[in-house]
Amino acid sequence: MSAPEWWKRACDELRTGDPVLAAIIDRFPEERLEPRADAFFTLARAIAGQQISVKAAQTVWGRLEAICGGAVTVEAVLARSVEQLRPAGLSQRKAEYVRGLVQDREVWDIDWEPLGNEAAIARLCQLRGVGRWTAEMFLIFHLLRPDVLPLDDMGLVAAMRRVYGKALETEELREISAVWQPWRSVATWYLWRSLDPEPVEY
Repeated sequence: MSAPEWWKRACDELRTGDPVLAAIIDRFPEERLEPRADAFFTLARAIAGQQISVKAAQTVWGRLEAICGGAVTVEAVLARSVEQLRPAGLSQRKAEYVRGLVQDREVWDIDWEPLGNEAAIARLCQLRGVGRWTAEMFLIFHLLRPDVLPLDDMGLVAAMRRVYGKALETEELREISAVWQPWRSVATWYLWRSLDPEPVEY
């Protein structure tokens, strides 16, 4: 899949509205969010990456791919037990959550298009192991929703505090991000990019 059709417009409007963010966007002129067509991939990778650094999450995912024979797919996970998944570096619960995803067939048939962001998050949070942050990753990387602000994300908060002020509290960060609407997903992606050596993927 290519970058969302609205990506360039979003970048242009973010540059105009926020000079701090404009400088970050201009550092990565050839890079874009890489959308994921596979809903299972996005949810499984987000669960694996919960509450750990991007680097650690990449390591865990690489090990999980090896355990699954090269790709983490529904079929590969179904063929393995929770105990077989854990050596990737997954906790008992995370391994159970990833294994449980493949058994919830209903979620893969949902028509997400009519659902607003909050309705989609509420439905996703019915899945075991999926909280708001994981659901927000799904909205950004799979549903390509342009205006998601995951303020529970450690990387986003760290990046914002680094460029806007180290002592800023959540409400102040929310006020800064109001300028980015309706493109907060794009601003988030570039702030992640400013912090990590590789683009964030889910």
